[in-house]
Amino acid sequence: MKNTRRIVLKALLRVDQNGAYSNLVLDEALSDPELDGRDKAFISNIFYGVLERRITLDYIIRSFSSVRLKKIEPTVLEILRLSVYQLVFMDKVPDSAAVNEAVTLCKKEKLYRSSGFVNGVLRSITRAENRFPLPDESDAVKYLSVKYSCPEDIVSLWLEDYGRDVTEGTLSALAGRPPIFVRVNTIRTTEEKLIEKLKLEGICAEKTKLKNALEIKLTGSVTSLESYAQGLFHVQDLSSQVCCELLGVCDGDTVSDVCAAPGGKTFTAAQCTPLGRVYSYDIYDHKIKLIEASLRRLGITNVSARIRDAAGDTPLETSDKIICDVPCSGLGVLRRKPEIRYKSDTGAETLPELQLKILENSAKFLRPGGTLIYSTCTLNRKENNINAALFLERNKDFEPLELALPDGVMRTINEAENCLTLFPQTNGTDGFFVAVFRKKA
Repeated sequence: MKNTRRIVLKALLRVDQNGAYSNLVLDEALSDPELDGRDKAFISNIFYGVLERRITLDYIIRSFSSVRLKKIEPTVLEILRLSVYQLVFMDKVPDSAAVNEAVTLCKKEKLYRSSGFVNGVLRSITRAENRFPLPDESDAVKYLSVKYSCPEDIVSLWLEDYGRDVTEGTLSALAGRPPIFVRVNTIRTTEEKLIEKLKLEGICAEKTKLKNALEIKLTGSVTSLESYAQGLFHVQDLSSQVCCELLGVCDGDTVSDVCAAPGGKTFTAAQCTPLGRVYSYDIYDHKIKLIEASLRRLGITNVSARIRDAAGDTPLETSDKIICDVPCSGLGVLRRKPEIRYKSDTGAETLPELQLKILENSAKFLRPGGTLIYSTCTLNRKENNINAALFLERNKDFEPLELALPDGVMRTINEAENCLTLFPQTNGTDGFFVAVFRKKA
């Protein structure tokens, strides 16, 4: 039988020490054929739980340990984190199992001298009346940071931008594993047929507020599904699908997607304009190759994928619609990429200049009367609303295009009518921003 906790430990160390991407590390860990569905669910739960809750877990460990965190050997600290996560956040794991397995892990990693220390800390937590101590609520930033395991600088940013209620709602909604949304490949199937196909594969799929958008529930890898291999869908969060709907692609349109990888918006736009053409650009050759591989899997033939620097001087094809989904700080996808929480610099202060440059570069190649969409997967007014306002201020040949929101999509904050900030607590999506502009005729 596989030692699932040791698999989690090795995966966490790869993310922490090597800077590896969490989703790729987990996919590799779960590829072991000896793991069954229950093992995979257990590994995924602890792995993502520890990454998401690191600030909280470290605060708890500090409260019960006589040794400062910086003095604890990295592997020992990771063993403590994954064990404390089980004690505090996993009701179905017996205390004795969490503690005993932690001691066993220490011995398997040849950390014999540390096994007693780990045992002592964990036993203290099991005997405590309050296993989840929190700072005083009078310090809102520190309190919310520890409670929701989010760095204080991000909490401060959101409190300033959105206020206490929206901030706490967002932090709460970004905890735990995110839903998985897919976009039906309308070239090859329909919503109803895909739901039935997935059912035969043991996957529950449900319709959402958007047409051709499904939510699926599974514990393994999406890419292992037969329906995925057959190109019946591509994975795309509901927020990106809302973005594509607001773009309003009509059949026959020429569309340019200037920062396209991994390609979700390109694929959705291409399905909306089978008689038109989509140009999909990215700065890196390996990402263009990934887009091209997905196009082959999906059977999409009206897309040209090309290398291009969106911030450079290379011209675009003259287009009816342009998508600028720019590089951003990624604060809206913390639950999908929890390691973003602990980056020393998310770029939230420095990225807006680059983002505006990409938007203005792209706008030059839009036909009069055409639609330009600006989007990010972050929650930060400087990258979002302020950039959108600056673009209109500096580009008088553009006007704001008032949004007609899809049924069921709701606003959380007051903002310009051509802008929409999607919050997870309101729409169940990732944190996301969209602004839409029209080039004056």
